[in-house]
Amino acid sequence: MSSSEDVPLPIPDITVQQHLFTLVSPRSTSAQQSSARDAILAAVKKDKMAPYYSYLFTIPEIAASPNLLKKDNSLLTELQEANKADLAAFDEEEKKNEEEEGDMEVAAVKRKRAVYLAQIGDKEQGLEALKKLSSSPSVGVGSRIDLAMAQIRVGLFYGDAHVTAQSIEQARILIEKGGDWDRRNRLKVYEGLHLLSIRDFKRGGQLFLDALPTFTATELISFHDFVSLTVLSNLLRLGWEGKRAELRKKVIDSSEVLQVIDDMPHLKSLSTSLYNAEYSTFFKSLAEVEQNHLLPSRLLSPHSQFYVREMRIIAYGQLLESYRSLTVDSMAREFGVKKEFIDSDLARFIAAGRLTAVIDRVAGVVETRRPDSKNAQYARMIKEGDIVLNSLQKLSRTVL
Repeated sequence: MSSSEDVPLPIPDITVQQHLFTLVSPRSTSAQQSSARDAILAAVKKDKMAPYYSYLFTIPEIAASPNLLKKDNSLLTELQEANKADLAAFDEEEKKNEEEEGDMEVAAVKRKRAVYLAQIGDKEQGLEALKKLSSSPSVGVGSRIDLAMAQIRVGLFYGDAHVTAQSIEQARILIEKGGDWDRRNRLKVYEGLHLLSIRDFKRGGQLFLDALPTFTATELISFHDFVSLTVLSNLLRLGWEGKRAELRKKVIDSSEVLQVIDDMPHLKSLSTSLYNAEYSTFFKSLAEVEQNHLLPSRLLSPHSQFYVREMRIIAYGQLLESYRSLTVDSMAREFGVKKEFIDSDLARFIAAGRLTAVIDRVAGVVETRRPDSKNAQYARMIKEGDIVLNSLQKLSRTVL
């Protein structure tokens, strides 16, 4: 798994799947597709990925458009023969260790084989070998955590949320039994990436922010990409929670973010314009972030519409909080868009209960509706009372 027990290697290499996403995306230019194709083939050859190479041709987009990636049968045969020879060598080494060495040496070979299977893209056999080895009594807690994290990487590589979630839970249980600080910190990044993939920006963003000062999980994601995801997710999370001061302190002015944010000008502009209430700049930056950070990303592309919508709601809510009423014309000027767009957008979010305001179309005014503190306390009391009653009902059914 690594040259050192404490330094995991990027196996499987998740960046390969980003190249695959770029290759099959209809948004990609021919130059981008060509670069992605070259990167995929280079990784396939370097890591002798025969199973993964075969898997590529089962992908619907590639099957429907063979010009995206032409199958080279001679390359496949060469890779398969290399895999066969490598696996036979592992078998021979394991047999020798069984005869001449102890359980730890046997387990070490099994570990190399399991990681090799994951590296070449044999998902099923790789996962089976990792799980089987993890249950071996000769494997310590630290190594079991590493094996669980390898399973998480396989799950993330193939976008298998079930495998990923199961492996995260396994790693969490093992870490509670005896995980060191570094493994605990790495798991936050692993789990955060999974949570973002299933659109849980709130929990994922919090984990990323916790791991930001001590990030080490470069086997999973580069520091640059990690900072990008940390900023994106926490703009949403802290925006939902209305924590502007925390946004400034923990994100915008974070020393880790400041190291690389100049390389991400659209993201820098998005965060600062939201904080500074520069809404026209914010809208322009949001469009640029969508085009340059969300849509090209394998992880974020499925959530791009959701993200853009939620960020608009946050900005509208932030502005409306400062006034009892605003004209639709003045809001349109603030955001640098047409009056008709603001009117339609606000109406949709108000009707959905996402903004506490009303539109007086005759007067052309948006009026903010702030529930008073007594009503808020009453609503909270009713909600908490319902939760207690539901719990008591479940308990009574269990007892009976």
